[in-house]
Amino acid sequence: MTRAFMIAAPRSGGGKTTVTLGLLAALRARGVAVRAAKTGPDYIDPAFHEAATGRPSLNLDSWVMPPALLDTMVAEAASGAEVLVVESAMGLFDGLAGPDGARGAPSDVAARFALPVVLVLDVSGQGQSAAAIAHGFATLDTRVRVAGVILNRVASARHRSMAEGAIRAAGLPVFGALMRDDLLHLPERHLGLVQAREQDGLSALFARLGGLIEGGIDLDALLAAAGWVSAGTHHPCAMPPPGQRIAVADDAAFSFFYGHLAQGWRRAGAELLSFSPLADEAPDDTATCCWLPGGYPELHAAALSAATRFRDGVARFAMTRPVHGECGGFMVLGRGLEDAQGVTHPMCTVLDHVTSYAKRRMSLGYREATLLADGVLGTAGSVLRGHEFHYARVTDAGSDAPLAALRDGMGQSLGTAGGRRGHVSGSFFHVMARHTQESVA
Repeated sequence: MTRAFMIAAPRSGGGKTTVTLGLLAALRARGVAVRAAKTGPDYIDPAFHEAATGRPSLNLDSWVMPPALLDTMVAEAASGAEVLVVESAMGLFDGLAGPDGARGAPSDVAARFALPVVLVLDVSGQGQSAAAIAHGFATLDTRVRVAGVILNRVASARHRSMAEGAIRAAGLPVFGALMRDDLLHLPERHLGLVQAREQDGLSALFARLGGLIEGGIDLDALLAAAGWVSAGTHHPCAMPPPGQRIAVADDAAFSFFYGHLAQGWRRAGAELLSFSPLADEAPDDTATCCWLPGGYPELHAAALSAATRFRDGVARFAMTRPVHGECGGFMVLGRGLEDAQGVTHPMCTVLDHVTSYAKRRMSLGYREATLLADGVLGTAGSVLRGHEFHYARVTDAGSDAPLAALRDGMGQSLGTAGGRRGHVSGSFFHVMARHTQESVA
């Protein structure tokens, strides 16, 4: 058994990630074997979790993942750890309108696994009113237990006293407080935080955050309030591996690859072979499949266009074996990519579309994809669940056949999406799990 709790907040931007990283660093500094997980679709925060703990961080999602798979992910996230810290996405109860227990809300995960919730409250601009927020979150859903509160962005000792006194009077413990610090800031870009792999000085940042937690939070009281989850592994796999030996692009332009997919593929016997397009590397010629994850190719379009060994290698590979691209990978498989300055750079040209980051339009949300033909993702009619999050868009769809029919999280049709030609396929859709009627039941 592993001690576990969830760090949540009323909204995004309230300090969840900062508090989570500080807790992970503080626990690791104490010699605790700690791991982390993230609710919802997110690549970036888990990479910071991994940097802080030295252990893989997995995603947990009640809409994307069938119940048996979600159970497996929690068990695997806790494996080998004394403490599991689950960081929530968005606000604690934010998700789809339904179905109950499978809305994609962090509260679904907290309720299913009886995870005590530690509520991070940004109290800037308020005092005793923070108690009303804490009380409302603690009483909204009886299946979700709020174990206590951490105050964030506190202005002064008097400010802390007002908010803490009111929250305690409302019947909730306060585990501690972090003072307002305008210098404590993680750099961001259009899809969230700048990736952990691109930042120098993370060790110093984690040490500072861990020190702030040790100085401002009663860690012993927080751990005493934690619940328990079963560690170990079960058997459901999110999606069968697309090949026996999978060449996976992996660098600053292609880093949005879900850990639970990689873990499941390896468990099923597949071998993952990393290569770097930015270093002008081609996919391993011994691979049976090539996978280009999402990332930030729009920030590296000129370098990728100049990477002739990479581009020629993908074209040769695609003549005989499957190549699939998600989001950024999909952009690079097309004829061209227009960068933010309006310059169009030639890409791999194994699909026929052109994408643009200059003519931006945000697409964000859950997606259910039904495959329109047999391919590397499955047979025609197979249903996959995942999400989209991108600002680029297709400006010229070209002549390729569409890959899938898409619906949003509420079942509304979004038409067809992506492209397929020969052994090549791709779309802006990030797959997280395969769904069947049996898996949903």
